[in-house]
Amino acid sequence: MITRREFSALLIGGLCAVAWPALAQPFPSKPIRIIVPAAPGGGADILARALTSDLGTVWGQTIVVENKSGGAGGIGTRAVISAVGDGHTLLLGSTTSIMSLVKDTNKPYDVRRELASVTLISAAPYLFVAHPSVPQKNAAELIAYAKQNPGKLVYGSSGGGATSHLSGALFAQMAGIDMLHVPYRGIGAVMIDLLAGRVQLLVSPAPPVIPHIRAGKLKVIGTTGDARSGLFPEYPTIAESGLPGYSSIGSFGLFAPTSTPPAVVAKISADVGKVLRSSEVKERFAGQGDEPAPSTPEEYRALVNATVAKWIDVGRKAGIKFGE
Repeated sequence: MITRREFSALLIGGLCAVAWPALAQPFPSKPIRIIVPAAPGGGADILARALTSDLGTVWGQTIVVENKSGGAGGIGTRAVISAVGDGHTLLLGSTTSIMSLVKDTNKPYDVRRELASVTLISAAPYLFVAHPSVPQKNAAELIAYAKQNPGKLVYGSSGGGATSHLSGALFAQMAGIDMLHVPYRGIGAVMIDLLAGRVQLLVSPAPPVIPHIRAGKLKVIGTTGDARSGLFPEYPTIAESGLPGYSSIGSFGLFAPTSTPPAVVAKISADVGKVLRSSEVKERFAGQGDEPAPSTPEEYRALVNATVAKWIDVGRKAGIKFGE
């Protein structure tokens, strides 16, 4: 006959034996959901869909891309923040989606308070594009026209406080000009009016605009990096064509809920890095005007925090409110 103490020990041991396999399930153990906090057709959406087949093969699981637009990326981003931290719900976001979380611009922002940074996917200059009806060919000509015609140049963005908005605001601040800003719900929505000539300018990630540039429906004013893009060496930078010092780099990457175990974050980062380094994915990205740039979780967190600090400063000067 066993004692009560022995029975309790056996019961606890049995419960642990049942619970442990559930807690120790390897990642992934079910389909993965990648939330894109923007409408279909934008930079993050294109990158997410470019990764799914290869990652699905590596993980042996179905990967579903789910678009949750609205709130300048805030709706989809907050959906990931509140998700279960087991690695099966991820965010493929940009600086725009992180800027939507900024509320107090008087203290340093640290993304780790709300999300676990997994890996950078792409860090590339934007393309500053114009409708063909705009006669100006470069930054210098555009600035000269704007100074003579304040408020007549109209640029669209994927939303108030989005990186496409902030990039235009930085251009106007540094050039000392006045341009009219029109926010939309995603780059895809801007594109409709830009192609129709209802707005004249857009600062955009390369993937959404490249097909229209190749078709002659848009023209490039310049690229926004510190140096000419290796993918588009024929286009001058904004800095070299009229606005010295101008720089705006677009970064896209993966995030997970903060409760995600570090080991799972590390595995996702490593697996995505292997996929991004493959020749097939590099070729696929290049075809849509992008370049893979995998990183460690720590490197990506540092990049996000530094970029957010830059845009908070631009937003203050432009009177842009974040997190609304």
